[in-house]
Amino acid sequence: MLASIVIRTLNEAQHLDDLLVMIEAQVTDGLGIEVVLIDSGSTDGTLEIAERHGCRITTIKKSEFSFGRSLNRGCDHATGDILVFISGHCVPVDATWLQTLCQPLIDGVACYSYGRQIGDDDSNYSERRIFAKYFPDLSAVPQEGFFCNNANSALLRSAWQKHPFDEALTGLEDMELAKRLVSAGHKIAYVAEAPVFHHHQESWAQVRRRFEREALALRSIMPEVHLSRLDVLHYVIRSVMGDWRAAALNNIRSTSRMDMLRYRWNQYVGSYKGNHEHRLLSQHAKERFFFPQVNEKAAQDDWLRPLRRTPPHESQQSKS
Repeated sequence: MLASIVIRTLNEAQHLDDLLVMIEAQVTDGLGIEVVLIDSGSTDGTLEIAERHGCRITTIKKSEFSFGRSLNRGCDHATGDILVFISGHCVPVDATWLQTLCQPLIDGVACYSYGRQIGDDDSNYSERRIFAKYFPDLSAVPQEGFFCNNANSALLRSAWQKHPFDEALTGLEDMELAKRLVSAGHKIAYVAEAPVFHHHQESWAQVRRRFEREALALRSIMPEVHLSRLDVLHYVIRSVMGDWRAAALNNIRSTSRMDMLRYRWNQYVGSYKGNHEHRLLSQHAKERFFFPQVNEKAAQDDWLRPLRRTPPHESQQSKS
């Protein structure tokens, strides 16, 4: 069986080499690997790094780009039985990531799986807390519902051929596909034991636009979801207070209290802009999708303590 690892890239040189080194270090149980890069106009050396590692490279014009269309092009270019998606700024934590992520598909338990995402001390601590909410330390194979995330996921090629990604969405193409698959009787698996470090180096405007784009897409997937101005104020206050408490509990110094506040403000302002139409929403759904509450157990997760990701080259040198 062959796994095609499809990586969407646009100027991902900062982390791509580490990602490809970790892919080459994967230990699998007879699972073959190919790496496909779908690039939308990188100018920072991304393509040179990919060529050096022997990736199969294809491109998409910026004028044609959407998240779904880019993935569909990458899948077309790939030849594997399993399509594995990982962001160019994500790096697997260990050498068993790929096998573990794909195992529910190999076993026939699910047709779409996704793994855990964590940050390190280079990440804004508020984002690390968001990761802790949506990607907990307990697997669900299969899970209830249709949440999924393509920063770290695997999909049966046969499922993708029948249900390609929606090319019109501004984001959340993973969640939209998962919803269609669940409606068709398929299962989604969450695999906590297949974690990746997810690095975002974004300006505040980029943070705001990312949440705006995702909230806009969520309107198509769940049209009942609505976020009001009062909700924005309410969730900013609650989220920031939760971030500050967790940071104090875990002795975090890598993100200032002010930067946690700025992150949450841009998160919710962006979400409000993307979801500006008045719609009815139950309090339960509102809490689930907009307020990243982390329960008491997750707030003490080891991954939320001070953490530095060791680059693969550095870890290899330390063993010699």
